[in-house]
Amino acid sequence: MATAFLTTHAISITNFQYDGIPTAGTSNWYAGETELDAALYDRVEVVRGATGLLTGAGNPAASINLVRKHADSKELTGEVSLGAGSWNNYRGSVDLSTPITADGRVRGRFVAALQDRDSFTNFSSVKKQVFYGVVDADLTPSTKLSIGADYQNNDPKGTPWGGFPLWYADGTRTNWDRSATPAPKWAYWASQTETAFATLEHRFDNAWKANVGLTHSKQALDTKLLFLIGWPDATTGQGMRAIGNKYQGDRAQNSVTAQLSGPFEMLGRKHEATFGFLGSEQKYKYDFSTAQNMAPVIFTDQWDGNYPDPQWNASSTLDEGRVSQKGVYGASRFSLNDRANLIIGGRYSTWRDRNVDYLRKDSKFVPYAGLTFDITPSVTAYASYTSIFNPQEYRDHNGRYLDPLIGKNFELGVKNSINEGKLNTSFSVFRIQQENLAQADGDLTTPDGMDQAYYGAKGVKSTGFEIDVSGEILPGWNLFGGLTHYTAKDALHAAVSTNQPRSLIRLFSTYRFNGALGGLTLGGGVNWQSSNYTLANGPKGQERVQQDAYALVGLMARYQFNQRTSLQVNVNNLFDKKYYSQIGYYSHGAWGAPRSFMATLNHKF
Repeated sequence: MATAFLTTHAISITNFQYDGIPTAGTSNWYAGETELDAALYDRVEVVRGATGLLTGAGNPAASINLVRKHADSKELTGEVSLGAGSWNNYRGSVDLSTPITADGRVRGRFVAALQDRDSFTNFSSVKKQVFYGVVDADLTPSTKLSIGADYQNNDPKGTPWGGFPLWYADGTRTNWDRSATPAPKWAYWASQTETAFATLEHRFDNAWKANVGLTHSKQALDTKLLFLIGWPDATTGQGMRAIGNKYQGDRAQNSVTAQLSGPFEMLGRKHEATFGFLGSEQKYKYDFSTAQNMAPVIFTDQWDGNYPDPQWNASSTLDEGRVSQKGVYGASRFSLNDRANLIIGGRYSTWRDRNVDYLRKDSKFVPYAGLTFDITPSVTAYASYTSIFNPQEYRDHNGRYLDPLIGKNFELGVKNSINEGKLNTSFSVFRIQQENLAQADGDLTTPDGMDQAYYGAKGVKSTGFEIDVSGEILPGWNLFGGLTHYTAKDALHAAVSTNQPRSLIRLFSTYRFNGALGGLTLGGGVNWQSSNYTLANGPKGQERVQQDAYALVGLMARYQFNQRTSLQVNVNNLFDKKYYSQIGYYSHGAWGAPRSFMATLNHKF
């Protein structure tokens, strides 16, 4: 999966689920979550807006549900793929499904992927190994048991910590090559992710369904990193100093979910209800050690990564604790008449974070209400409301954790289904009210000097709209597109989260040929975003650093040789646009990826 978190409603998405079971993480210690491999998953579901009803604590952006692959085939099937692309990017994967018993009631599936790639930045590379297995068993015609496990190992080299300086010491702006990196060759940020899970689902004769899920996961990290501070002289490259830190640790989490859902009749109409429980407990422990006798830094265009590996002090515990969440929820969908449905529900959540230095705990009732109305058989209008509750890991410059993010989310919209559901469109307007929204506090750090300091913005209001279209316009011609625009200001009418673009346009289309060109599919798309900026501290004080609006264009071509074998080529950033992927964090910058390609040969059997 892609690096960094997706955004919607102008907020980063940090709520993740696996087969509907939420997982929690501490924002300072991500260990592989942003490198999850898509080979393990059948599909990715994104539920926009505040999702606290089902996920518990969370922000109002959305929730991402990663739906695992399962052994659904009663015959031996599978596929293999081989890929090669820019920067020595080589990848291979295999996906096999087979019946274990002769009648196919017990089935197995195995997935493996290996990848070895360099980067567009100098001396940066990563090797990745992914393995996944699952057994699905039909205990009865109405009862299904699934047991599985996965493992992913990310082994990078030349990992940067932070970005490159945005200014020279004289206050002029830098313009490094996109291959530039502040990392030494010995730096790395390795991670491992292991998961074991079991789910049991039973369907009753009255159409009600019950399921129970258990998940155990463990994420481990091992890092050795170099951080450069200051501004270099434009000629000599002198003027910066180095900080070296090593971090090791792991986070283990146990989660359980139970849900009962189904239809019921009342006042002569058929309705639906859902009841459930979600609980999780996370234990974490992280150690660190610091470097001593750091060598002088000469940072110029000729930086070759041969900065000497320093001596390291003995490690000590940096952070250790336990986070637990519990919640019960219920929701009902009432059919008011043949056109209107009322959805109401709520969740009561408890949250507790116990550390050697502090105890934080909170509880919250999260209500939800929605109304849908079928204007025509293909057009539906809707309105929804839910509250927001999200304890935060951000700390201010005094070292105090920010109060939980709280607020309300309102949304109005209309959805339209065209040509018997082949083409779908939607339009919505939203308003989000938030208190204590974390904002970077300039270049201030926490008292230990190791983390960015934040403050909680008060009275933040975000308003905007979204337009989406997806489906088949004509036979063989598919279109996927969307437009998002919003504004966000605090109680003093000052803009917040200015490092996020206010407008996004996404458009992608494919066309499958017939006749003499049968088997060929061509596609192309564009992702455009408006400008964004941040206030960063340079040699002459605080300055505005801006990324102007830009568009990234991509192309794809796939040729289906036969029913089993295909070749696909993708080109990203077709026009080789140079842009910042990040600006201002610790007054540093980072470039987005240049033009690249990937060719993948796939064979099914």
